[in-house]
Amino acid sequence: MFDFLEGYDVLGAFWMTVKLTALSGVGSLVWGTLLAAMRVSPVPLMRGFGTAYVNIVRNIPLTVIILFCSAGLADVFHVTLGADDFKAQGFRLAVLGLVAYTAAFVCEALRSGINTVPVGQAEAARAIGLSFTQTLRLIVLPQAFRAVIGPLANVLIALTKNTTVAAAIGVAEAAYLMKTMIENEAQTLLIGAVFAFGFVVLTLPTGLILGWLGKRLAVKR
Repeated sequence: MFDFLEGYDVLGAFWMTVKLTALSGVGSLVWGTLLAAMRVSPVPLMRGFGTAYVNIVRNIPLTVIILFCSAGLADVFHVTLGADDFKAQGFRLAVLGLVAYTAAFVCEALRSGINTVPVGQAEAARAIGLSFTQTLRLIVLPQAFRAVIGPLANVLIALTKNTTVAAAIGVAEAAYLMKTMIENEAQTLLIGAVFAFGFVVLTLPTGLILGWLGKRLAVKR
């Protein structure tokens, strides 16, 4: 029944999806946290940059961002991110595009968590001499992260599914292989079912584990 899978590296394609998700997730968390800090910063220029970045990037389709990273950065500006071959370059540019896009959603999720922290705590921190950066790092962000584990889980699940867009620039992840198999095989429904099941296996445990973790670490007020 599944003889059509012979000759195709399905596990390798999903492993590429996992690597895209993991690297993009870490990068998005770092960049999204910095953007959230900018959005609540007392410096008008930083607030303006953070607000403009989030509002612009969230309204650009991910496909456009990925293609810009490939056609714009690589072909026009010759940005290779240190890659020696086309496959590695495509992978790194796809990660860059996913990070740039997903960080905007991480920022907004984290900013909603920052808004749940009582203003009095920040005022008390300033009263004892802590700077804005110290207040954010020691008091506000730890509570904000605990408050938004659930929303961040949703962003990570969306990121896992968004990795399929990387197929547009030739990254050999799951969606790229699925397209190839549909073109070469006659089992369209079974191929779709196999890859749909693969994405469920990737995303369902993530949602369950992070949902449980969010309940365990929720800030009691």
